Amino acid sequence: MAVADKIAVLGAGQMGNGIAHVFAQNGYAVTMIDVASAALAKGRDTIAANLDRQIKKGTLAADQKGVVLGRIATATSMDALGDASLVIEAVTENRELKFKIFADLDGRAAPGAILASNTSSISITEIAARTKRPEHVIGMHFMNPVPVMQLVEVIRGLATSPATTAKVLELSKAVGKTPVEVQDYPGFVANRILMPMINEAVYCLMEGVGSAESIDTVMKLGMNHPMGPLALADLIGLDTCLAILEVLHGGLGDPKYRPCPLLRKYVAAGWLGRKTKRGFFAY
Repeated sequence: MAVADKIAVLGAGQMGNGIAHVFAQNGYAVTMIDVASAALAKGRDTIAANLDRQIKKGTLAADQKGVVLGRIATATSMDALGDASLVIEAVTENRELKFKIFADLDGRAAPGAILASNTSSISITEIAARTKRPEHVIGMHFMNPVPVMQLVEVIRGLATSPATTAKVLELSKAVGKTPVEVQDYPGFVANRILMPMINEAVYCLMEGVGSAESIDTVMKLGMNHPMGPLALADLIGLDTCLAILEVLHGGLGDPKYRPCPLLRKYVAAGWLGRKTKRGFFAY
């Protein structure tokens, strides 16, 4: 894909606006679509703030902020997809919602357009089956925060074509990311390994093995992790962590993926982490 190609991103939340930011910074025209105009405004504000942070660090020239923002259009309807050659869905981690979106996308996106999902755990094969173009459906799982983290998990569904995979690998490199191709199993690689660690940390907290601060300090200083598992869960969103664990538990049927009752309780209370100012830590 050439830089002239247009990109559409569905969802203006922390992942969606981060993906839009990365593509726009690398020369692509991006349309960021969200049903809520307030979310679009907040997403643009977040991109502007992150560009300011890059300028302050010296990784972006000051005169580039306006250029990057100028490449990002916003819309509240999929009618704005136009002739985008790649559409990346980055909505909340909900199976039925993603299935509905891809069925709708199939009839609206340009013929031949690649339809990618930023899902962190849901089957690409199942998502693709909601379309009449499963060969053009693929997973592009970016890491949070997208402008900073280098990895993209590229997930092939059962019907994803080699040509689609090759284009997405090439495009990931073109925006400065390191793509890693993985197979379509629950949680892929990143979350199949990460979520049981986070879940076990929550069990340690529930059982009184240590305080949240103690558990995170052990992992930071003992295992050289840059962030403890409970603080990381707060960053990801406890509702997202729970949703991923549900997919792992249901898809693999192994009790080791059973979500900790304390995690369920926090989500039920609306203590979702940084986005609600309270999770395992207060913000």
